[in-house]
This record gives sequence, C-alpha cells and structure tokens, in this order.
Amino acid sequence: MNYIETMRRFIGHETLMTVGCGVIIEHNGQILLQHRTDDDTWCIPGGLMEIGETFAEAASREVFEETDLIVNHLELFGLYSGEQNVFEYPNRDRVFSVQVIFKTASYSGELRQEGMETKEHRFFSRDNLPFNLTTRQKPFIIDWKEGKATPVLR
Repeated sequence: MNYIETMRRFIGHETLMTVGCGVIIEHNGQILLQHRTDDDTWCIPGGLMEIGETFAEAASREVFEETDLIVNHLELFGLYSGEQNVFEYPNRDRVFSVQVIFKTASYSGELRQEGMETKEHRFFSRDNLPFNLTTRQKPFIIDWKEGKATPVLR
C-alpha cells in the first residue's frame, strides 16, 4: 500500500496535501504529452512523490513508469501552488497538490505508447497543442507554450 492509500484510510475524502513531480520533455521545440485513459485529457508525464524520494527521483521514476524513457539533465522549470491547485477527483477525493516541474531535452529509451494510464504519447508544437489539456497541468503547459522565464514561481 502506498502513502496516498494509507492516508486515505485515515482521512477519507478530506483534502490531502501532495507533491506532484513532472517533466516537460522537449524534442525539436515540441513538448511530449500523454493522452490519459481516465479523463481523456493530455498532460505531461509525472506523478506523486513517495516518502524518501527527491523531487528529481520522483519525476524520473514517474516518467519511466509512464513512458519507458530515461530522462537526464533535469532543469527546474517551475513551482506551482495556490488555490488553483486544489482539486476534487471524480471519486470525491480532494487534494492540494504542490507541483514541481522539470524540463529536459535529454532522454533515452523507446517511447511506450500505451499503458494503464495512457492511450498514447505524442509531441506537440507550441502552436498546435490539444484543446483538452488536463486542468491540473494546464498552467505549466501554457507557461511552456508562452516561453516563460524559468523557474516559474506560482
């Protein structure tokens, strides 16, 4: 049982603070996005930090779990917090998720297209992003699109 499952046994659907770590993976000026199976939206690869991990370890682990890619030379892209990071999932679980987002153009491995959470992965240019970006990640994907100076602090 992981940390989130353990805490949910104690607090039910009440708001839980989490730390999400993700990576903006670039190739030829494009961003890698993941088409999610659960809500039919697009996001960057990433997920929740486990106890004892560093931010970079969590981000790298999540990217590998979701894509089979090994990311290198992670640079801090931004830190995202605030009221806009309070979410309620369809099962009524509430979270306040602080997001630590990295960026890299250095990776290796063969990109896996499908998985438990993934319909497909695809690279998108700044002017051709999908309309259905996940609400939880839209701010930093748009910051990438607009070429914001990093690190972005929100």
